[in-house]
Order: sequence, then structure tokens, then C-alpha cells
Amino acid sequence: MKLYEYQARELFEQQGIKVPESALYEKGMKLDPLISQVNLPCVVKAQVLQGGRGKAGFVKIARTIEEVKAFVSDYETRNVYKVLLAEALEVDKELYLSVTVDAPEGKALILACADGGVDIEELAATQPEKIIRETVDIRTELSPFLAKDIAYRLNEEKGKELSSIILKMYEIFIEKDAELVEINPLFITKNGDVVAGDGKVSIDDSSTFRQAEYKPGRDYYDSDAEYEASEEGIPYLQFDGDISLMCAGAGLTTAVYDLINYQGGTIANYLEFGGPNYRKAQRAMELCLKNDSKVILIVTFGTIARADVMAEGVVTAIKNLKPDRPIVVCIRGTNEEEAVRVLKEAGLEPLFDTEEAVRKAVKLCAEAAV
Repeated sequence: MKLYEYQARELFEQQGIKVPESALYEKGMKLDPLISQVNLPCVVKAQVLQGGRGKAGFVKIARTIEEVKAFVSDYETRNVYKVLLAEALEVDKELYLSVTVDAPEGKALILACADGGVDIEELAATQPEKIIRETVDIRTELSPFLAKDIAYRLNEEKGKELSSIILKMYEIFIEKDAELVEINPLFITKNGDVVAGDGKVSIDDSSTFRQAEYKPGRDYYDSDAEYEASEEGIPYLQFDGDISLMCAGAGLTTAVYDLINYQGGTIANYLEFGGPNYRKAQRAMELCLKNDSKVILIVTFGTIARADVMAEGVVTAIKNLKPDRPIVVCIRGTNEEEAVRVLKEAGLEPLFDTEEAVRKAVKLCAEAAV
């Protein structure tokens, strides 16, 4: 799970890493008191979970109150609801520092570069020799000696301050079960301060039970359905096609994706209807109905997830929700005979071939478009 920049800054401050004076604007707040906290000129930074914000126009320098308000208004038209106003610093140098995971080695990896900023990815590709790389056994503490070695190779004049920052970043990396802790750029200002100009922290999704304070809110998701599915513990992916897909199992889902594509169809969403969710037919269908799709296609093959339970759930969901679009069902697996009986009694046609089910769904979409 990626954290927003303002959340990364809070972590840095807690560890004693210096950050610029800042104030967080959220939609509906008054801007004038926030601007007075950071003074002008200031940096107006949209809080979005994407890289390359500067190049995408999400980071701007504002010299007047009117410019701040105009930039914030522009961000809001682009569905940005949190904006960080940060002190504009006089910068002498921009460095790069990060702690991440070296997956092949099973170790932590510290990366550092004397040339930080928006072009760091290009530099890493074209001049990799400029990147300092050091691995650390993740079961041990980062030694002060190694931190100092990296720091003085990065910038000898500010080696003491930089080694302290590296040690603090590693603490965040371990304590927060992070996959990435990054400062880019790390400023050396005209008056000699070392300041984290921007920050990224990404937490391992499998550790969120230990990092409950960072539970993602609605603004992490592209749609209400995606957010509600997450709250329900149902894996869900949002697309913009015609077929809402309730499917059980990654392998079967991948095959269904390909079949829909080969038949000329498009997918509105994928929802995992198998595993621990096979008794959640009504909630699953509610989420699918939030999409502007033309058909709901249900394809499952259940072993532990019983076909008869899924069929009963689908029938109940249809009775309660009264969906306004066709439902195509291909429910196979344990207790399949009972599933067939339940579906037929409800007036549904049970299909037994996945390709046939896909062809039917795509055909219904084409007919609905006429």
C-alpha cells in the first residue's frame, strides 16, 4: 500500500528527519489560514498516488494567494481532494536516497545518488554507475559504519547529517514493514540544511494487520465499488467495459479474460467469487451492479467452494436485487447436480462450457448495444 506524500512526511518528522514547513488542504477547507502557515512563495503539491507528479503538472510553484487557489481548483477538477502546501526552499543541491527490497537477494537495498530530482529514473537507466548500491541483511540492524560510508560517498561535506538520515530511513523501513522508503529530492539548501523535499513510503500489503493506522480510505480507489469490495475483503478490479465478471480462481479468471477478448467483448470489472467469498453472492452482485455493464457473467469451478452453495446464493441475490441486466451462469464443481437443479428451478440456464458462457455474454452485450 502506497502512502501519500503528507503521510511519508509525518513519518520522517517522527524520526527526526527535517521536512519543509507545510499545511494539508482537504476539499472544503479554507485556504487562507493554511497559506499563512507556510508563507509565499510555496509549492502546491497534489496528493496523488502516482510517480512523475511534476511532469504531470501536479507540482507547481505559487507566488500569490490567487495562484494557490487557482492551482488547488485545477487539481480538484482532476479529482484530487488533498493538496499539500509546502515551504519553497532555496536549494543548492538535490540528492536521492531510498531503502527498498532486493528480492533476488532477500535483503534490504540502499540506493543513493548525488543527482536527485525528477530525472532519477532516466539517470539510473543511462548512467547506472552513478547510483550507490549497498545491501543489508534484513535480519540485522544497519551498521552506523555502512551508513557513514554511503553518506560520505554521496556528499562528503554533509556526511554526518546524511548518515543520520540513512539510519532513520532504515528504521522506518523495518518498523513499518515497508517495501520502499524514498526521499527524492533530498535538498541541501543554500543555508546548509538537509531537508526531505519529497517522500514516498510503500507498505507491504501482507503486513497491514500490523500497520492498521494506514488503512486505505475511499480516495485510494477509482470507484465506490472497488472501495466497498476492499472493505468487504473481496478482491476486485475496476475496468470500463460491458461484462461484469464474478469468477472463482486466478487461473480460471485469466482464461475467461482471454476468451472475452478473443470474442470481441470487454470487461467492466472482475470480482473474486471463490475462496472465502463463495457465500457472498448477494454482496458480490451488488458490487457488480454498481457498474454500467450490460451483462453479469458468473463462471466458477468450485471444489472446497461448493457449486450448490454458490448457485443458491446467486438465485437469492437475483430475487432480492432484481438486476436490470442479464445474468449468465456457468457454475461447476462440488455438488454440481444440486447447483443445476437450483438454477433451473429459478429459471436460469445452467451452462457447462466456459467458452459457451463467454460467447453468450458477448452476444447479449452486442444485442443490448443495438
